[in-house]
Amino acid sequence: MALEQLPPAVVERASRVTALVLDVDGVLSDGRIIYDEFGDELKCFDVQDGAGLVLWRRAGLVCGIITARKSRLVKRRAKELRVDFLSQQSLGSKLAAYEQFVTRFRLLPEQICAMADDLMDLPILQRVGFAVAVPNAVEEITSASHYCTQLPGGRGAVREVIDLILKAKGLWQEALKPYQL
Repeated sequence: MALEQLPPAVVERASRVTALVLDVDGVLSDGRIIYDEFGDELKCFDVQDGAGLVLWRRAGLVCGIITARKSRLVKRRAKELRVDFLSQQSLGSKLAAYEQFVTRFRLLPEQICAMADDLMDLPILQRVGFAVAVPNAVEEITSASHYCTQLPGGRGAVREVIDLILKAKGLWQEALKPYQL
């Protein structure tokens, strides 16, 4: 989406962001939890979201994942993408994990974008400068958000937000340099 199509307040908020906080189920994945016949959990992650996180890291920006569930798959994906902060099994304590993230990276609220889809992320969304919901988020998350993605969670929503922020910060052309002749 072109920045000109967005409300100026959204672009302004996005331009201040230096850190991204992601939920997993429903944001970084499509929200489905699949168990194989051996009881192992499977999740679907979007390749373009991963590519977006590579661009994010190349721009020198910080990324954290805070999830209520614990999964080897999430740990593996976070390691592959060189995520700076991972907190799993934060059910009931997502806010505590968020505060650790803020303290570790010495962040101000206006520097943080958080993406969410469900109620347990509401306390985090209420504390960030740029709150983002995915299209199938519960009403309370959508109401608390400054922006709702066009693409669904686990299907490009994270990439959409990363592209928006990089463009708003004037970092998009630099991000494209490795891919240009």
